[in-house]
Amino acid sequence: MELTADVYGVEFSPVGRIHYYADNGEDIKRGDLVLVIGEFGLEVAKVVIGKREMSIEELGYDLKAIVRKLTEEDLQIHKKNEEDARKAKEVFKKLVREMNLPMKPILAKYTFDRSKLVFFFSSEERVDFRELVRELAKNFKTRIELKQLGVRDEMKLMGGLGLCGRPACCTVFLREFQSVTLKHARKQQMMINPAKISGTCRRLLCCLTYEHDFYEEALKDVPDEGSSVEYEGKRCKVINVNVFLDEVTLMCEGRKMIKVELKYFKYAAQKS
Repeated sequence: MELTADVYGVEFSPVGRIHYYADNGEDIKRGDLVLVIGEFGLEVAKVVIGKREMSIEELGYDLKAIVRKLTEEDLQIHKKNEEDARKAKEVFKKLVREMNLPMKPILAKYTFDRSKLVFFFSSEERVDFRELVRELAKNFKTRIELKQLGVRDEMKLMGGLGLCGRPACCTVFLREFQSVTLKHARKQQMMINPAKISGTCRRLLCCLTYEHDFYEEALKDVPDEGSSVEYEGKRCKVINVNVFLDEVTLMCEGRKMIKVELKYFKYAAQKS
């Protein structure tokens, strides 16, 4: 018999990864703030998925229960923690500047019980921040943790516009990042120009994955540009593949150009 549990999906930051926690018996609705045991300790999270039944196997990790829905008193504590964290970030920035450290401060966050103060930063190189941690601990009299973020996570937290002129996908709806490689751009016959296919985060555009499956299916068994094929007994070179016009342009003997429908190659692959 499959083990199941009633769970809620929560996020720790806007459009962040969804984590599931077990129902604790309270009347909890989507949009409520709750206390849970997170990566850094006792943290505040927002409910984004209402109660649903899921199998333990589907969850894939040990399930913890929601501690409680935030009370009015909890909300005041949470608000104070956020205000103090913003001030802590300014101190963090000042110390980084004074110590001339190659890091970019992004965010500061207190756990709910203030047992830990976490500073998020980005850097393109290895940073020795031991002295920085000592100064931060001296300033804030609590346990300090520094967490380095990748450029995509930095973009998600800081926000920004994509090449399309709209807010970046990761700040609107994209909760988890997929692996994006140049093969996604090549399959969509895009010019391999880093400036044209990279986002503000300087990584390949996440949207390159959105239509990838369509191109994979549409171009299945169709030869790649630059490859050699046999057509009606002649050796030809593939000059262009146009999925929208549904044709492949071949250059055959005598530099003669021929246009062939995609289905020709698909049919030939089925026969072989």
